[in-house]
Amino acid sequence: MPHLQEILPKLVSSLAARSDRGSVATYIPELAKVDPTKFGIAVATLAGSVVAAGNADELFSIQSISKVFTLALALGKCGDMLWTRVGREPSGNRFNSIVQLEYEKGVPRNPFVNAGALVVTDSLLAGHEPREVIGEILRFVRFLADDDTISVNRAVAASEQSTASRNMALAHYMHSFGNLQHAPQRVLGTYVHHCAIDMNCRQLAAAGLFLAAGGRNPLTGHSVISPLRARRINALMLTCGHYDASGDFAFRVGIPSKSGVGGGILGIVPGVASVAVWSPGLDSSGNSHLGTIALEELVQAMDWSVFAPRAHA
Repeated sequence: MPHLQEILPKLVSSLAARSDRGSVATYIPELAKVDPTKFGIAVATLAGSVVAAGNADELFSIQSISKVFTLALALGKCGDMLWTRVGREPSGNRFNSIVQLEYEKGVPRNPFVNAGALVVTDSLLAGHEPREVIGEILRFVRFLADDDTISVNRAVAASEQSTASRNMALAHYMHSFGNLQHAPQRVLGTYVHHCAIDMNCRQLAAAGLFLAAGGRNPLTGHSVISPLRARRINALMLTCGHYDASGDFAFRVGIPSKSGVGGGILGIVPGVASVAVWSPGLDSSGNSHLGTIALEELVQAMDWSVFAPRAHA
């Protein structure tokens, strides 16, 4: 079987020659400034090695990938009571759609669409100020990645908040149904700040390792979440992590993953590794175009899939 040290540089080289790179997210002005030719990838294994290639050390806005970490925190606080406020089904609609909220009385389909992530953020605010929650989320991500340099990009947060009319509409709509317990402005402010966390591929791959290791940190052995909770978060990533393209991504790639409009994707190979890929150009569903192609080629080369008889490190 080919080794990661051979595969990743080849992936970077082959994708660099492609002209179909997608389009950067222009509706957030700061993200519109990102160079669309950038591409980075890193794989962190349970054995403790990290293999990276391309622009793997360059920081990018993780955006909706942060929803994986906020969900883990919220479940730790609320337990299964969280599922009375947010569903676990794929939406089939755009990540910022308001359509289903009307039919389903303000209960979002899943925690990875924007409405669902706002509810998760609202649950974290219980009894706390937004700055305290942002600090808690940041400490959690730093703990997972074992890197205290990870921070919120304030320029991206301000840029996102200035153009967040649709997310504000989602928040107000859920508030009208009583499914948002704090002022929409406070919830949205907290939300845009955790979406504006900056990480590189190495840091993000390391932060995702606990989901590949049944909820524990494989490098320290410390428990982060229960094995059952890790399995369920992975299930939601597989079925809902790419919005209305989740089914196609599962068909093509076959591992739990979560995308962000900053161009990042976090992929989990249970029992084996965590993968982070970054390419800023997005497809029509808001997922990294070349990042998806890279993960598809990587899992095929490594024989990684939750649907395969076994995965290989």
